[in-house]
Amino acid sequence: MKLAILSDTHGLLRPQVVEHLKTADVILHGGDINKQAIVDELWQYAPPLCGPWQQRQGVGGNHST
Repeated sequence: MKLAILSDTHGLLRPQVVEHLKTADVILHGGDINKQAIVDELWQYAPPLCGPWQQRQGVGGNHST
């Protein structure tokens, strides 16, 4: 199993990171995502772990709104 761990993306997924995400079985994001589009993109690469419930959880972080 390949685990990708990242944080503080602040609305940006760099191409180098995306290459790693494409092969990840699990993605753990530690916060400061800032844009729903980033969350949506992360789910394209690795599905939620909670089975048929499709429950997703994340850390908002300390970003300003």
